[in-house]
Order: sequence, then C-alpha cells, then structure tokens
Amino acid sequence: MTVALAGCGGDGSSGDVTLKLVAADYGTGEGNKSQAYWDGVARSFEASHPGIKVDVTVYPWTDVDRKVAEMVKDGKAPDIAQIGAYADYAKAGKLYSADEMLSIPTQANFLPKLADAGRVSRIQYGLPFVASTRLLFYNKDLFSQAGLKAPRTWGDIASDAGALKQRGVTYPFALPLGQEESQAETMMWMLSGGGGYTDDVGSYDIDSEENVRTFDWLKSNLVDKGLVGPVAPGKLNRAKAFEAFSRGDVGMLNGHPTLMEEAEKQGVNVGMVQLPGADGPTKTSMGVADWIMGFKQNGHRVEMGKFFDFMFNDENVIAFADKYDMLPVTDSASASMEDDPKFKPLHQFLTTLTNAEFYPFGKTSWAQASGSIKENIGKAVEPGANPQSVLQHIAQESSAAENAE
Repeated sequence: MTVALAGCGGDGSSGDVTLKLVAADYGTGEGNKSQAYWDGVARSFEASHPGIKVDVTVYPWTDVDRKVAEMVKDGKAPDIAQIGAYADYAKAGKLYSADEMLSIPTQANFLPKLADAGRVSRIQYGLPFVASTRLLFYNKDLFSQAGLKAPRTWGDIASDAGALKQRGVTYPFALPLGQEESQAETMMWMLSGGGGYTDDVGSYDIDSEENVRTFDWLKSNLVDKGLVGPVAPGKLNRAKAFEAFSRGDVGMLNGHPTLMEEAEKQGVNVGMVQLPGADGPTKTSMGVADWIMGFKQNGHRVEMGKFFDFMFNDENVIAFADKYDMLPVTDSASASMEDDPKFKPLHQFLTTLTNAEFYPFGKTSWAQASGSIKENIGKAVEPGANPQSVLQHIAQESSAAENAE
C-alpha cells in the first residue's frame, strides 16, 4: 500500500500540499464504484485551489476501517478518512475538531441531530458524511389481497402478520436478528417501544423495563406464533430478508431507501409508513450515519478545511446521496431535495431524519456493545428463552466495555 503524503505545507504554510484521502466504497458493482465520485470532487477542488492536490484511495466497506486503523498504527495516518466510526481516534487526540477546520457556514449547516451524534465530550470531531433512516415497508399487493390496511400499531402488525400467514405468505414479518446488522433491527424495536440503547444522560440502558417489554412482546406475539417465516430471527441476516422482500415473499419488514428502489425494480408494490409503536406510529425513528474526519498527524488543518468546505456544498452532497439512495447531511441540501419532485420517493425518509435517533457513536465502547448485540440478541426470541436475561447479559458486557474506557 503506497501512502503518498506531502512533506510540506502544514498549518497555514505556503507550498504544494497533497491531501491523502481514504474512503469507503458504496458501490454494488463495477458500474457505480465510489472512486468515480471522489475523483470528480478531487479534480474540481484542485482546479479551484492551486497548490493543493487530493490523492484518493477507496476500499470496500469490509476493509476500510481496518486499513485506516493500520495506517494510524504505523504512523502513516491519512489526512482525511471517510469511515464508519470516529470516537476512538478522537479520544486518542488524533483528530482535529470541526471548528478547527471548517468555516462557520459549513459547520452550522449540518443537521443538528447529526452534528450532535458527531461529538465526543461535547466537541464535534465526526463530520457526518451521509445518512439514512428507516421506515416500515409492506407489500401493498399482499396487503390488498388480504384486505389489510397499513399497520399503525404493534397490534396491527401481529394481526396483519396472522392474516398474511393464513394466505401462505412465506415471511409475514421478516425479523432479521442475525449478526449482519441486528444492532439496527434491535434499536428500531426498542425505539418503537419507548426505549433505546441509552438513558437521558447517555449511559447504557439496554435492559430497561421498556426494552424488556418490547422483546417480550416480539417473542410472544410474532416469533412464538410462527409469524416471522421459516428462518429463526437469530439466523436471518438483513441482506437475506431484503432479498426475500424484493422477491415478493415478505409481507412487512423494517427497511431503508436502497431497498425501496431494489424492490420496485423487481416489481414489488412498496408501501412505507412510520415505524408502528405499541399505541400508534412512533415519534422517533432510527437514523444511521457514516463519518468523515481530519487527522492531525500531517498538520494540514487549513488545507483540509478548504477541502471540507468545498466537499460539503449542495451539489456534491446531493450528487452522492442521489447516486446511492442515501440522505444528505446538511440543512440546505435536505431542503433542496425536499423541493425537487425528482426526489419525491425520498421525501418520507427526509422528514423522518429530522427526528431520528442515532447509535451512541461518541462512545468508544459502542463497537464492543454493538458486537455483543449482534452476537446475542437473536437468543432473546428463541423458544424457551427469557428476553430479560439476554438483555441483561448484553447490558453487562456493554457497561463493562464503557467502564474500561
């Protein structure tokens, strides 16, 4: 791996500077790799900023976090990294804060919930790069054939799933609690039950009364009644659930914008509603964000700031969100998409994003907590299981990780 770092041009000094940028690939094949997007942004930036070059390397999501960690460990940190987490690097003092790099208009333009999610000890180090949120998806044709309306409550989900099962639907409600991304499915259900991963002061609260009640309901009303399909939730990964929905084999599941497009391509008539709660639609939804950050090692604070100010203009933000069916992270780009009929399919997601709750990204222990959720949460709904004891086990592992920070 070649790391082309320029040795000159530190904090505000003159001379040619090469910014090393490492990013994740959001593409699904050769035709839509992220390298093309980054090359376009880099060349446009260079044309208007003589003396600053941008050297971009794109890695698959399966590799990018590890690659950056190795570069940092070897003393060859990139200037800019677009990856999944920032907190470890911020806690280690390796990142510039947002206000050390960005102009005030750029920093003020982030959606407030996303800016808050980028903070460690009340200082923003993680710059939100792209976002997504979740809605409940349902197959309109299957619902119509069964004489059903879109669900609004947990009770609706249970009764609708029962009706769909009677009609031979393979997965009346697909519940992916396998290891691929079960921390997302878990958080969506916790939020819909009035709980979440943390309490009001930010401490883990995974085995709260609300969360236990939610998983008791899931086990008793969906899983034990055989309404989640032929694969046990703990063995069902999100990708397989999404594939089944796109084939028309799923009545309901929690989904994101990319699934909407893929399912419609395959002829599924997709309905979407706010996540149902115990008594009605939930007021919050789960949001997901990926991050971009600036490392201190090479001292290119000023040059990175200029690049970020350029990168976060509406044209660039919307271009990436549009290409990959994601959501923009700035107020102005969100407003622009809401005003554009071209983006009407995303408007419901854009509205949901303003009230979304995010993973506790600012905790360096979150990676371990998330790992424990992926490993164990499927066990909470297994035959004969006690959801409370499983949640307590996850809570103990998560708190131990937090106390070890």
